[in-house]
Amino acid sequence: MRATPPYWCTSAGRPKARASGRQREQEWEWADAQLIWDYHLMGHKPRPCSVGIGLGSHHLGVATRAAELYAAGHFPTLVFSGGNSPTTLARFPRGEAVHYREHARDLGVPDEAILVEPRAGNTGQNIEFSRQLLSRAGIAVDSVLLICKPYMERRAYATCRRLWPEVEVVCAS
Repeated sequence: MRATPPYWCTSAGRPKARASGRQREQEWEWADAQLIWDYHLMGHKPRPCSVGIGLGSHHLGVATRAAELYAAGHFPTLVFSGGNSPTTLARFPRGEAVHYREHARDLGVPDEAILVEPRAGNTGQNIEFSRQLLSRAGIAVDSVLLICKPYMERRAYATCRRLWPEVEVVCAS
């Protein structure tokens, strides 16, 4: 789903003719960047699912969005998945999932609604390890609401469809 073009573009997404030289090049670069950004967004509307899975990253915004979706009643159980990477070790020394859980609890998600998967180092592991954790916990899953950074939506969706084809997948960021 394509967002409305920026103010400096025509309705077709092409830069307006007023620019010249380097300014025109920058506008085209922004238009290209917007096109790529829009491609990554799945355009899904959040809806009730069996479980929410917050995919680890370098920013607590994922945990904040997951807490909002939990509070809105979109899922009864929330898994945070993510260990560490070189870019998150200093910020989340105990692992992304652990810090996400703490942040979500501070935002009102009850501890008993949260499961933590602290080993994943990539999107495939986020999905596979979360799936295993939910199975061990005896939680039946027929739909998953993946919560991630906006630029991860398409990758998370494709990975989940590949590794867990029997569930319906919805993405949110």
